[in-house]
Amino acid sequence: MAIHKGSEGTVHVGTDAIAEIRSYSVEQSAATIESTTMGDSARTYESSLTDGTGTIDVYWDETDTAQNALTIGASVTVKFYPEGADTGDTYYTGTALVTGITRTASFDGLVEATINVQFTGGITSTTV
Repeated sequence: MAIHKGSEGTVHVGTDAIAEIRSYSVEQSAATIESTTMGDSARTYESSLTDGTGTIDVYWDETDTAQNALTIGASVTVKFYPEGADTGDTYYTGTALVTGITRTASFDGLVEATINVQFTGGITSTTV
């Protein structure tokens, strides 16, 4: 069984790695369509359209090319690398729309940002 540390991961916008990543998540889901008919004793369902979203938490860096590409409404190619970007590593990629950015700060902390993306056209799993 392969085990990976979160610190191995990275996220890219196009070919640029996002700087100052604190954490990220990628969620995939599939809608269902009910196919129950009269006489069935239990509900049945069929798989339908798939969907994907992602969240990237970073220390805000206004000089980072990748962070600057993530503007509200932008359509970008995003690549989530859970185990790193070395040959043979698995990653998840697709075209995504930036749907939200939240920047936060406190008097005793660093300025942080949370970037939300909505995949359009699905997520592909592949290897480096």
